[in-house]
Amino acid sequence: MTPSQKYLAKLGLKDPDDTGEQKNNTAGVQENSRRSFFKRSALGGIALGSAFAFSPIEELIAQSTQKVSRFSGPSDMRITDMRYCLTSVMNGTAIIRIDTNQGIYGLGEVRDAADVRYALMLKSRILGKNPCNVEQIFKSIKQFGGQARQAGGVCAVEMALWDICGKAYNVPCWQLLGGRYRDKIRIYADTPESSSPDEQKRLIRYRTEEQGYTWLKMDVSIAKLKGTPDTMVNNKFWENAQGNLAQWGDQSNYMSYGNTLHPFTQIQITDKGLEVLQGLVENVRSMVGYQIPISTDHYGHFDYNNGIRLGRALEKYRLAWLEDIVSWEYTEQWKRLTDALETPTLTGEDIYLLKYFKPLIDERAVDIVHPDLASSGGLLETKRIGDYAEEYGIAMAMHQAGTPVSFMANVHCAAATQNFLALEHHSVDVPWWESLVKTTDGKKMITKGFADVPLSPGLGIELNEEVVKQHLHSSDKSFFEPTPQWNERRSHDRIFS
Repeated sequence: MTPSQKYLAKLGLKDPDDTGEQKNNTAGVQENSRRSFFKRSALGGIALGSAFAFSPIEELIAQSTQKVSRFSGPSDMRITDMRYCLTSVMNGTAIIRIDTNQGIYGLGEVRDAADVRYALMLKSRILGKNPCNVEQIFKSIKQFGGQARQAGGVCAVEMALWDICGKAYNVPCWQLLGGRYRDKIRIYADTPESSSPDEQKRLIRYRTEEQGYTWLKMDVSIAKLKGTPDTMVNNKFWENAQGNLAQWGDQSNYMSYGNTLHPFTQIQITDKGLEVLQGLVENVRSMVGYQIPISTDHYGHFDYNNGIRLGRALEKYRLAWLEDIVSWEYTEQWKRLTDALETPTLTGEDIYLLKYFKPLIDERAVDIVHPDLASSGGLLETKRIGDYAEEYGIAMAMHQAGTPVSFMANVHCAAATQNFLALEHHSVDVPWWESLVKTTDGKKMITKGFADVPLSPGLGIELNEEVVKQHLHSSDKSFFEPTPQWNERRSHDRIFS
């Protein structure tokens, strides 16, 4: 085999001489090889300068791959450390960094309001392992994840492993998930609120015209009925000392309104209350028109009967979805809601693993699944959730309320999943949020309401360390300090005999 053929074989290309036909003109052979390489490298995202157009094929390949990481030997890579910093995003969201013996590191994120120790306790279980064996490591640690934020540690590790793997193989994470369906990701953002209609109209115009968002979401909570008499039944019993129905109330009070599941409050909405909530939606719809989808969320804790009544009251506004009307685990109640309403139903931001999405999908109990990648199991598991839903004709939107680290993990997963609709961006109006990271391909992270899908390896971002240091949470100002106290494994983890 000639040197040219060896180079081509390494790249998976075929030399015309391999057909058995001897070419009389050697220059013609190299020209055909060169054309083949140009064609394939263009598809793979390798940019070649015109200066190389007439180089020998060996020189051409050497020049075009000179920026590929030479110190990375994926089969010999090992995890050596895990560290973290706690940002002030969403009042406390931790970023972890997993280091390797080859200088490549990966970034992950523990879901907003979850304890970073969910991730740190996994350190002893991954040290010394090859980070490119992502699925194997995930299966060994997924037993330590649970529903909602209890999955934060497992998902953070999984994100960081894909980041390392992409860097080691010099490809974006979406490529490792099977390739991309789209090169930009549609984002949905909260609808700005104001005390006056004119000011709200100005804010919404800014959101849609200046910022460029083409999908909005608004709260239609019974908390907005506060102070309006005869709009609810039995609400006074559940109000806190400030007279509020605190949906995210006192965690120490197990029997508080916020900690009581929807079927057990016996709060009902009166016809007058429905009219008030209907007016809130009508106001926003009249401002944005019908070309922008409007989703709704955060209704409060009441049973599915009141959910059906509210859903029917809002049907004429053609909402994109009704989100989390009742808790996700009530599959039968979701089925009744979905069958009773014309507006699409959606849940899933607190569900961990495909296994627990399956009942909702199998029963066609919702119209759209809504995983939060920082809870659902990470990039690969979330893609599996989307793919499984697709087989049943169910779409996937994605919940996200963290730092740019989990945001970009979602972008890669959304790019690789066909039935994706839109990704939540919860920090649209936080001026320093985007500057927490730098993209490694030099592109903007968000352009006019769409996230650009990176072409650079891994997640495609690096931390802007000085900015991150400026926005650490007040409770923990450490910044990727050593964590040797988490090196030792202290239990036997196997869950079968």
